[in-house]
Amino acid sequence: MDSETIIESIKDNIKVVRLNKPRRKNAIDYAMYVRLTKIVNDAATDNSISIIVLTGTGDFYSSGNDLVASREADFLQVLEDFIKAFITFPKLLIAVVNGPAVGVAVTILPLFDFVFASENAYFYTPFTKLNIVAEGCSSFTFPRLIGARKAMELLLLNYKMPAKEALECGLISNLYKTEELQQKAWEKIEEISYLPEHSVITTKSLMRRTYMEDLLRTNAIEIEELRKISNNASKL
Repeated sequence: MDSETIIESIKDNIKVVRLNKPRRKNAIDYAMYVRLTKIVNDAATDNSISIIVLTGTGDFYSSGNDLVASREADFLQVLEDFIKAFITFPKLLIAVVNGPAVGVAVTILPLFDFVFASENAYFYTPFTKLNIVAEGCSSFTFPRLIGARKAMELLLLNYKMPAKEALECGLISNLYKTEELQQKAWEKIEEISYLPEHSVITTKSLMRRTYMEDLLRTNAIEIEELRKISNNASKL
């Protein structure tokens, strides 16, 4: 197994980014957040890249924040910058969810343009169980995308949503058998990659322009609430 926690590759006009920490279920640590943010921001201005595909190594997509890894003092600022990079990315973002997704790995999915998932995936945001609050703009995107009632189940009641239900409520775009995910997802990705880039980028911009500021503002507010929780915990 490659020792790099993030593996980058290029396939034609597609930047493929793979979370590669399977022993920790592809949990994302501080250094990975910094690197992922740079990858996304760099691709935004790279004329040779028109799509980013994010996936994971092994049988887990990502278990979200690495709760065991040490955190720097500016961790929440790094997290805010990471989420902002996905909000503002002008080209196509595609997630290939090769297994369960937890925490921030779930909350940022509505910021992707397409989400292709395996039948063995589930989607879990245990924020109240951890005594924290929603992030990734999910307090805004989840009610808008999947409805207020279902968003409450996910964000407040720690509901573990199976992949079939995630497809039915619109959290993911397509669902494939586990053994067929890579083939089927990449057939779709290659089909998308042949679309006229200017038309694709302009259409995405037109669709997102009405709520871009809402996303940026929500990101800042959610991070501020997490900062308050962190500060209060440090006083105990």
